[in-house]
Amino acid sequence: MNAAPNFKIIPGEDELAQMQRDLRFYPSQVTDPRVLSREQVAQFNRDGYVSGLRAFDEAQTLRNRQYFDALLAKVMAAGGDSYSISTAHLKYGYVYDLITNPSIVDYVADILGPNVIGWGSHFFCKMPRDGKVVAWHQDASYWPLTPSKTVTVWLAIDDADIENACMKFVAGSQHVGHLTYRPSSEADHNVLNQSIDNAEQYGTVVYDQLKAGEFSIHADLLLHSSAANTSNRRRCGLTLRYCTPDVHAGADWNKKGVIVRGTDPTGHWANPPRPSVE
Repeated sequence: MNAAPNFKIIPGEDELAQMQRDLRFYPSQVTDPRVLSREQVAQFNRDGYVSGLRAFDEAQTLRNRQYFDALLAKVMAAGGDSYSISTAHLKYGYVYDLITNPSIVDYVADILGPNVIGWGSHFFCKMPRDGKVVAWHQDASYWPLTPSKTVTVWLAIDDADIENACMKFVAGSQHVGHLTYRPSSEADHNVLNQSIDNAEQYGTVVYDQLKAGEFSIHADLLLHSSAANTSNRRRCGLTLRYCTPDVHAGADWNKKGVIVRGTDPTGHWANPPRPSVE
């Protein structure tokens, strides 16, 4: 297994503030998409997301679930939990193959353009009746990246619907800009450490219901959240993060970045090799 790169998992507030990040929404400039329709690109620019995209057939979807089941069992046996499998593409070859998979990257390139960096991979797995919420937040708040030209693919490992706490978006909220948040308390039962109150005032709430093997793409400034899973079914998704090469990463996060399409003219992103551990 390759040695883990030395970067900060969660940069501090002071470090993020010192970066003077450009936190504006940058709409897609792609005018001739290959797999998305022009209407879907326009929807991303207007609403901040596209959903119901299909990456894998039934057989591959089953393999993805079986792989995650085994990985989760191993991580939990070592003392982790269902939310602790992060930066997985640098640790596991199987996840590296997912973040670089053309069935996903083709769609991302129709939003970001011909050169794409894949830098993040994190399983968000809500176990049955786990009681934890993901409060309203903007992804860009957490990341030492500038400008905010990052999108997230949310790949459904399990079916995700309202009953088992699928994601929900505030459509169009990426246009509001970077919003003030408050630290979460233990009483919030929040997986994350930030909450944006009264997020619904910024647009219409839509539910990101996906069948296993489908995925959505959302902008890094789009408000999103998910409720506690009160059902008897698990709800697991793999988030894959992508950006354009001109994005600058602090806290050594450039060491996470794999060139998944085209080139990196900046030379900023490390482009680590595929891990040998599956």
